[in-house]
Amino acid sequence: MRTLQVVNVRWYNATAWYGVTLARILGEAGHPSVVVGLADTDPLRQARRMGLECAELPLNCMAPHRLPALVRGMEELLTEFRPDVVNCHRGESFILWALLKRRFGFALVRTRGDQRLPRNNIPNRWLHQRAADAVISTNSRMSCHFLARLGVPEDRLFTVIGGVDTARFRASAEARARARAAFGINPHDFIMGIVGRMDEVKGIRETVRALALARNSWSGGGKLRLLVIGFASQYSVDDVNAWSEEAGLGPLGAPDAPVMVSGRVERPEDAINALDMGILASLGSETIARAALEIMACGVPLIGSAVGVMPDILPEGLLFAPGDVPGMSGLMLRAADPAWLEAARSACCGRMVGAAVPQLVPGACPSGGLTLEHFREQTLEVYARALERAGLPKGR
Repeated sequence: MRTLQVVNVRWYNATAWYGVTLARILGEAGHPSVVVGLADTDPLRQARRMGLECAELPLNCMAPHRLPALVRGMEELLTEFRPDVVNCHRGESFILWALLKRRFGFALVRTRGDQRLPRNNIPNRWLHQRAADAVISTNSRMSCHFLARLGVPEDRLFTVIGGVDTARFRASAEARARARAAFGINPHDFIMGIVGRMDEVKGIRETVRALALARNSWSGGGKLRLLVIGFASQYSVDDVNAWSEEAGLGPLGAPDAPVMVSGRVERPEDAINALDMGILASLGSETIARAALEIMACGVPLIGSAVGVMPDILPEGLLFAPGDVPGMSGLMLRAADPAWLEAARSACCGRMVGAAVPQLVPGACPSGGLTLEHFREQTLEVYARALERAGLPKGR
């Protein structure tokens, strides 16, 4: 099966990661794929580093005087590559692919990994109900919206969460020892970790406050500490230091400081292995939760806020409301019980290989595993259904 993965995103965000990763794993399985994106952007640079074939098109520019050149470029790509499936990970120019699909004989798939719910208007209903041969969302909340508000037929609506590279992100006693030594962590301390850039939406400030509450009642072995595996973005290390001091935890950098910040790391999989429990404390978004999957793949139990895709990934008992500092602190304290912690680890590891969580919407199947192999096979099944609906053979 030949696919175009249309990733016209300027930054290598979660949407771009999803599309580029999909192109890579499809290509490795013998399904030639081209990443289509904007010139001089991070997604295409990342795709080329992976050795993927790329095509540059100005898909975000819909100015009338530039449309003819854009359409010619699309036609040339379709003629030369002859895709079976065009999968659009962004909405810009989606209508142009829809207008070209019958002439060039491909199935059209729209993947929605954006946190914003699409508007219920006539163009969107036409694009998703009729133009697309299949609609993929990356979480059940989005699937519910497509089903209830935009009227996407249930048999053309799918939830595919994505997957993680379990050859890279895996439990490793050697990586754990190496990382804990590098961070100066006492072997007996209990280390919780949050992974991601230091932005407001990641909930780092709330996690520091929850840590301060939990440390007062911690009954587990060693000291309860937090490792922020991240780098400066909207906020800096100085900001985290200020939050730590405001919470009564003292400054960063002191011996046995309750809060540590890694900065940018070359091997995040090693830093994750240093953890005893992971935390995803996002206040919003997480429609594609890369960090959550990476933590779970390393065999680290995870708790998380009930945003985006997280209710599809974790059972209710491991979730707290976004921004709920006492709720997060309460789950931190549960980790002092070895039996509870092992049950949480078992739930996360089971979810990676396909243990079910409650299904939230008809037509969506978020209970599949979360490895790259699951990601590829789930997507190929969607593509087969899309080709069948379009009346096309299942791959040339």
